[in-house]
Amino acid sequence: MKEPILEPLLRLMRTKQVLPYLRQYPNCRLLDIGCGWEAKLLRAVAPHIHSGIGVDFKATLIKSEKIETQSLTLQDKLPFKDASFDFITMLAVLEHLENDYLILEECARLLVPGGGLLITVPSRYAKHVLEFLAYKLRLINSDEIRDHKRYYNKQDVVSLVERVHGLNLQEHVYFQLGFNNRIFIKAT
Repeated sequence: MKEPILEPLLRLMRTKQVLPYLRQYPNCRLLDIGCGWEAKLLRAVAPHIHSGIGVDFKATLIKSEKIETQSLTLQDKLPFKDASFDFITMLAVLEHLENDYLILEECARLLVPGGGLLITVPSRYAKHVLEFLAYKLRLINSDEIRDHKRYYNKQDVVSLVERVHGLNLQEHVYFQLGFNNRIFIKAT
């Protein structure tokens, strides 16, 4: 599957956002929600984790000593026991989901107390730039951009997380020239 030219660079930039947070959870059990078809984040962070599971509707099945993937559609429940994970990532995923609140509730259920959740989502400022890059220049995947349900600013993120029992917003930062949000949340 050939990707548009900017996709690997954008993915690398998102992956670099993960490592400083992941290092707070040595030997963690990681869940990567929306891992993509090749689970590239899981493969990149494998040396830093005890085990990792990636879920995505387009995931190819991978099973190794440390990582595995499951092909499933993100609805409202994920097939894991309560408090199964120390750290969860959702990079460029939340904006594609019909109900962002329900998946955050599910993350609260799946995290151990004190566990971390790292999310990246495009900011409202990014909408026109992403559409230009996708539709006019074809440098990023136009199907992915067309599938965006929403874009977020800081207040959107704060309001959303405050509604979810068991999650506590730790940090919000804009990155990539303000076109992306990085949100770090802890389970209570």
